[in-house]
Amino acid sequence: MTKARTKTKNDDAKSAKAVAYSAKGDESGSLELPPSIFGITPKPHAVWEAVVNYEANQRQGTVKTKTRGEIRRSNSKPWRQKGTGRARAGTWRSPIWVGGGTIHGPQPRDHSYRLPRKLKRTALLSALSDRAQNGRVAIIDSIELSQAKTKVMASLLKKLGLEGQKVLLLTEAHDNNVVLASRNLAKVVAMPAREVNPYMVVACDWILATKDAVKTLEEVFS
Repeated sequence: MTKARTKTKNDDAKSAKAVAYSAKGDESGSLELPPSIFGITPKPHAVWEAVVNYEANQRQGTVKTKTRGEIRRSNSKPWRQKGTGRARAGTWRSPIWVGGGTIHGPQPRDHSYRLPRKLKRTALLSALSDRAQNGRVAIIDSIELSQAKTKVMASLLKKLGLEGQKVLLLTEAHDNNVVLASRNLAKVVAMPAREVNPYMVVACDWILATKDAVKTLEEVFS
């Protein structure tokens, strides 16, 4: 009697393909993407958790309102206790008065919190798989820029049919020329593959990655 094989996470992975381009932007066919990265069944709730976590971690948390003890007004009694016909008042800083302190107002705080590592990885793979399964991933052999020229990057994206699209450009490592050439393009974000996160994937409509960047994704996140 043979023992049943235990089902692994990669058993549910599906094959995914992307359009491949040469370094000059000419279409060269299609490329099989790693199923463990681009072929899992997306889990929308995990992506939502990761996006909310990213946005919370970006908050400065510096909003501040003054309490009655921080208002700079006279410390004297507004009027005498009896004989005026008005209600008793002991301070000009009362929160019920205009210009007084704020009750339970926001104070500086840290909004950041941590997510489990497995949840963050599931969210990233779900976001990448969703883009691949909807035909929103393009692979280019390499991006070699001798100079950091925005005009060159814009013409390359135009040739790839990505002009005016929100593009996440992934490279194997930090490429200063690529970053400088793309930072003036409002809808293009360039970053190393190992630094990608679910928020960046969700925020962009297309993923344009080099072949080496795909290998890095597989090595780091598989």
